[in-house]
Amino acid sequence: MSATFDLNERPDYDEVLQKIADYVLTYEITSEEAWKTARYCLMDTLGCGLLALRFPECTKHLGPLVDGTVVPHGSRVPGTPHRLDPVKAAWDIGCTIRWLDYNDTWLAAEWGHPSDNLGAILAVADHLSQKRVAEGKEPLTMRTVLEAMIMAHEIQGVLALENSFNRVGLDHVVLVKVASTAVSAKLMGANREQVLSALSHAWVDGQSLRTYRHAPNAGSRKSWAAGDATSRAVRLADIAMRGEMGIPGVLTAPQWGFYDVLFSKTNKDQKLKPEEKRQFSLPQEFGSYVMENILFKISFPAEFHAQTAAEAAVTLHPEVNDRLGEIDRIVITTHESAIRIISKQGKLANAADRDHCLQYMTAVPLIFGHLKAEHYEDNFHAENPIIDQLREKMEVVEDEIYTREYLEEDKRSIANAVQVFFKDGTSTEQVAVEYPIGHRRRRDDGIPLLVEKFRDNLATRFPAKQCERIGRLCTDQNRLEITPANRFLDLFVI
Repeated sequence: MSATFDLNERPDYDEVLQKIADYVLTYEITSEEAWKTARYCLMDTLGCGLLALRFPECTKHLGPLVDGTVVPHGSRVPGTPHRLDPVKAAWDIGCTIRWLDYNDTWLAAEWGHPSDNLGAILAVADHLSQKRVAEGKEPLTMRTVLEAMIMAHEIQGVLALENSFNRVGLDHVVLVKVASTAVSAKLMGANREQVLSALSHAWVDGQSLRTYRHAPNAGSRKSWAAGDATSRAVRLADIAMRGEMGIPGVLTAPQWGFYDVLFSKTNKDQKLKPEEKRQFSLPQEFGSYVMENILFKISFPAEFHAQTAAEAAVTLHPEVNDRLGEIDRIVITTHESAIRIISKQGKLANAADRDHCLQYMTAVPLIFGHLKAEHYEDNFHAENPIIDQLREKMEVVEDEIYTREYLEEDKRSIANAVQVFFKDGTSTEQVAVEYPIGHRRRRDDGIPLLVEKFRDNLATRFPAKQCERIGRLCTDQNRLEITPANRFLDLFVI
């Protein structure tokens, strides 16, 4: 006889949710490298957000939903006069951070940008600190902010190590939402049940598709998608703090859970085969590994899989600059992920399309010797038809070694090579770059340049004395950590 009912025995919370909750509530971060790297990450991420304020397509999204809204103890959006409720502030901060595709990156089975979580972290920390001061209590310190950053990085990054959301068409911002939800709830003072409830709602939401990241539909939503995710995270944490019940089997519930609905590739009209059912793999415990190994975008505001291609192109620029008209073909040797995400032919429709095109991000530095955010804009593209002429001469080929070493734990390379062939039969050498300047293996070279990038980005928004005050604080680990979060945000108000 077939069953005519569901067995209504409420389960325990899924194990993955419990591991995340226990991590944020009990783990003690002891890695000095993680604390130090988090400070550099804070600097770099804030600088990226400030630079984005130069672009009207970004700033048109910022500010209160209703003009003139006044929010008591409102969260500040760095580089602007806005004081917003934490939900909208997280949206705005997250939007500016991600707009130019210039903040940090994590590459594994899934990709992403863990510093996106700073939108939620800063918004919550600033509001709570102001509110506490008004109540005669101690504010949160920037050490608490750095701790939340390390933990958000770790949650997003470890979940990304062996779990490919892109393979089932989902966008990586699901991991931003989950990580931001966990640390936002902790900052708000959540207990274990409240953290678990918030996390369950983050997973049950239904998740963004990757449509807006890929040809032929790539567009500017990819620049505010993470801000949207951090905003939702703050809202969900707040809902949980109000005592809202969770959904304990959100991942594993047969037919209705995340695994069956969104994470298993199958025709929904057919019965799932065992090999088609997938659950998350957590290959290591949560700690501080991700922050220690995070990839910084230092040289170029470009999708990370193209960073080393752009670096190789800059190297070749002096050799090809005077021979652009003599080029017969250009061969870009790369890895499978770059081919799947950013290798494009045909017309590029907008700036968001161009900064996710491997060929475009190689052509510009070959021609001009550098690659800046302005190089993706419509007017620059229209004024330089040579870019598309070179794109048409490009061949993209996969190197299986590059693909393999991209995923190897002790390497995590992001290799590209570029070689230019001329019509007279001559060619340049093949210039290969395995590790970008922002890789952990190149920290000694990269960090001074990261600090320089931060100072340059500060100067796009603030007068020299204010830049100097911010710079002195951010380069002093001990002083920064004891600074109240609200006092830190005071420095970024205009």
